[in-house]
Amino acid sequence: MDLRHLRYFLAVAETRNFTQAAANCYVAQSALSQQVARLEKEVGSQLFSRTSRSVRLTAAGELLEPLARRILTDVDNARAALDALSGLRRGRLRLGLIQTRASLVDLVEVMADYHARYPGIDFHVTNAPSSEMAAAVLTGDLDIAVVGLTPHQIPDGLDHRVLADDPLVLIVPADHALADREVIGLADLPDTHQLIQFTKGTGLRRQVESAFARAGVGPGQHFQVGQIYDMIRLAARGIGVTVVPRSTVFGPGSLLGQNPGDILPYGARALRLTDAAATHTICVVHDSKRLAPAAAAFLDVVAGHAVKE
Repeated sequence: MDLRHLRYFLAVAETRNFTQAAANCYVAQSALSQQVARLEKEVGSQLFSRTSRSVRLTAAGELLEPLARRILTDVDNARAALDALSGLRRGRLRLGLIQTRASLVDLVEVMADYHARYPGIDFHVTNAPSSEMAAAVLTGDLDIAVVGLTPHQIPDGLDHRVLADDPLVLIVPADHALADREVIGLADLPDTHQLIQFTKGTGLRRQVESAFARAGVGPGQHFQVGQIYDMIRLAARGIGVTVVPRSTVFGPGSLLGQNPGDILPYGARALRLTDAAATHTICVVHDSKRLAPAAAAFLDVVAGHAVKE
């Protein structure tokens, strides 16, 4: 089985379009179609159901897709292992990074440190919700990912290392009924509160929803914002309340650059939560059964940046 055939097959499976797949692979559509036809002849089954309007995977195609991905990933890893014999001087790292811009783990410094040690390794960085990136590591589409998931939220079959536990804080406007509190339970929020939530599927969103569940209450009325900085500013302006990692508000590298004694914009308050389990846990996840040398090296570097207790 020609590896090129598998790559062309996956290109069509991803785009559901032969023309786009050919463009992505930098080949003529006729050449790609011929190679896919040869693969179908070799496996003895039609892989795509084609009409004038659509291209769909057949049952055989759906069976082959994850196997083809794993085969190509294993081949890439074998090549990377051979590269490692020459001192990891070249290669590729498909890296997933959490969407939050600020955290207790400075991922920019991690990447800079890694690049200084292994300048020949090319980064292919993906920013997506944590659950999606963990699933991509499991399927082999990513080599390694830094995610905002707790250990029990990580899919079976993946290995993990906790890098940091960042306490969550509640941001309320200055005129909020609870603004004079230092510590608060989420169950103390008024039933009419409006919650500003982070993107669905992200680790932070899952941690906030878990904190509300432990408090025995629902998140109430809420709406979604894709930037934590905007969530904090909206809460400060009285649009609602929000729950964010403490490091996004206070300390070096925080979005607001605040010190613990500083006053937040518009007099907003950051209240500690009574729930000690309410944290934004940051883990690095990988599959130890197929850990490429470039990914293993990244794992060592990021472990050196983990927040010590």
